[in-house]
Amino acid sequence: MQNIEPLIFDLVEWVAKARRSHAEVMTTWRTSCPRLTVWEDAVDRGLLVRKNSADGAIVEVTARGRKYLSSHARHPTAGA
Repeated sequence: MQNIEPLIFDLVEWVAKARRSHAEVMTTWRTSCPRLTVWEDAVDRGLLVRKNSADGAIVEVTARGRKYLSSHARHPTAGA
């Protein structure tokens, strides 16, 4: 089984950086590999949520997702 934790982190971090439409998220994070369930896992864990807005469906980071980002923050390697 593949460790997709880094991909989940990348997805949540990417969504946190700017307002993202659901269509943009689905297009950008689309995969043809059924074993890579990054979007589904992030939603199932409560890290991301799809909401309806006046502009259409959007994806937002939840409070749990923000906590996840802060607790899994990447730290630069010394000398990098």
